Amino acid sequence: MNYTVHQLQVFLQVAGLQSVTKAAEALHLTQPAISIQLKNFESQFPEPLTEIIGRKLYLTTLGKEVVPLAQAALQSLQALDIRSSEEEHMLKGKLNLSIVSTGKYVMPYFLQSFLEANPLVELNMDVTNKARVIDSLEKNEVDFSLVSILPDRLSIEKISLMPNKLFLVGPYHHKWDTKQTLKALTHLPLIYREMGSGTRLTMEKFLEKRKFNTDKKIALSTNEAVKQAIIANLGYSIMPLIGIKHELKQKDIRIIPFPGLPVSTTWNLIWLKGKKHTKVATAFLQHLRAEKNSIIEQHFAWTNNY
Repeated sequence: MNYTVHQLQVFLQVAGLQSVTKAAEALHLTQPAISIQLKNFESQFPEPLTEIIGRKLYLTTLGKEVVPLAQAALQSLQALDIRSSEEEHMLKGKLNLSIVSTGKYVMPYFLQSFLEANPLVELNMDVTNKARVIDSLEKNEVDFSLVSILPDRLSIEKISLMPNKLFLVGPYHHKWDTKQTLKALTHLPLIYREMGSGTRLTMEKFLEKRKFNTDKKIALSTNEAVKQAIIANLGYSIMPLIGIKHELKQKDIRIIPFPGLPVSTTWNLIWLKGKKHTKVATAFLQHLRAEKNSIIEQHFAWTNNY
């Protein structure tokens, strides 16, 4: 069969009004135009759908059977048109992010509701260390980068998201005299992140400012590796609070009160100054500005307890 939407509409009007004249008036068409469309539609069936008796139009048995099928078909086609129109106006495209490794505890929560509201948006997110994050931003390979330490060699713009607090942490069952000073760490292994890590840079600045040198040093490439090393009683580290929620709850590690700590930085979403954002990137910025406070309250209020 090769019927059209217009033929369905004509047939249903004629069937409902039982009149070609009234159907023409309802559809703002001429009677000949209605008659032609009705004839073309009926020609696709083995029997007539209408008949004229005494100058009055009636539906045949087959015509009565076709009416609900035509109504269902027209409704389906109308629903398809609506869905097509909605999709045409839906936000489409890619959102390209690079985030520092600790940012994996932060960024997903700021993305969740945006991606749910815009299912046609494709996310590309590179989780790496600070050096590579800044490199990808400098090369204009991403829309945004998430960092807790702002780059000093790039001209950027930013939106501040939330605080990033770093504490001295150690094995939960290791005894620690809270009255001891920084010298107490001299003979204990300190666990660092790898070179290029923002967490490592923050830790080094804190120790250098206090002219501290350790006898033992361990370098590991991920926050997860650092946490496991601490749990295994291999040493201590200065770590972002955001990444140790589970281990604190499970009593695998503990925060050790220490003078000058926590160090507090800020999670910032940054982009190159003057960058022309895509529609997707612009929409994401608008989403963050409108929703960031409620996202922080919903997912990160627990950090206020430390």
